[in-house]
Amino acid sequence: MASDAGVGEWTAKIRKFGFCLVDGSPVDPEKTKELLERIAFIRLTHYGGFYDFTSDLTMKDTAYTSQALGAHTDNTYFTDPSGLQMFHMLSHEGGTGGANFFVDGFHAAHILKKTHPEAYKILAETPVPWHASGNDGITITPARNFPVLNMDDASVKSNMGLMQVRWNNDDRGVMPLESHSQNSAELWYQAAREWDKIVKRKSMHFTVQLEPGRPIIFDNWRVLHAREAFTGARRMCGGYINRDDYISRWRNTNYSREEVMAQIL
Repeated sequence: MASDAGVGEWTAKIRKFGFCLVDGSPVDPEKTKELLERIAFIRLTHYGGFYDFTSDLTMKDTAYTSQALGAHTDNTYFTDPSGLQMFHMLSHEGGTGGANFFVDGFHAAHILKKTHPEAYKILAETPVPWHASGNDGITITPARNFPVLNMDDASVKSNMGLMQVRWNNDDRGVMPLESHSQNSAELWYQAAREWDKIVKRKSMHFTVQLEPGRPIIFDNWRVLHAREAFTGARRMCGGYINRDDYISRWRNTNYSREEVMAQIL
């Protein structure tokens, strides 16, 4: 919080590992908001901006319940999903459970490509219908259908050219029966099963029990997140940041202006 050098170290860890835990944060939603804004402005969505909620189903979304959530990325229904997401558990009273776990989607894709290359190809080429339509007056779909695995420019050497993972089984529409690039719906579901098996492996999970004073922030284009069921009342806060603004902040707190310009020109 005290310097841009600290923000540079923070964003570099997110960039390298896909997530970062922050120790010693005040157990206060306003201070958490200020922490998140050290990277960039908070993105507004149909959920609002900075969120502070309990499991009261205020929004018709499974995140607003106490049930278990499978590993997923957020905003699959946006043309431009949020780049970063932060969670800070402010309190958990009268119950137990609710541990979160995180999966490196790039690593999962690497395993899929190695073990089931045809499934990898199908998930990288077949457009998927995504939507958010649980709340009255809200029906959000991306400008076009995107596949589960979205590729970067061919010149990018890291992560096999993989730029983004979109995976949320609760926000996915039914795969159309007509073929896309000679990949039928049946082949897509077979490929999705292989992907789902990898994502569900215990060895792929980084599990953390969130606690007051220790928010976690993660790359929503790379890292899938999940939650175990819990009892009692939990109060959570956090928010989204656009990917472009996050990458800009990372560049400008880790490199000189000359180095930054050399990267983008």
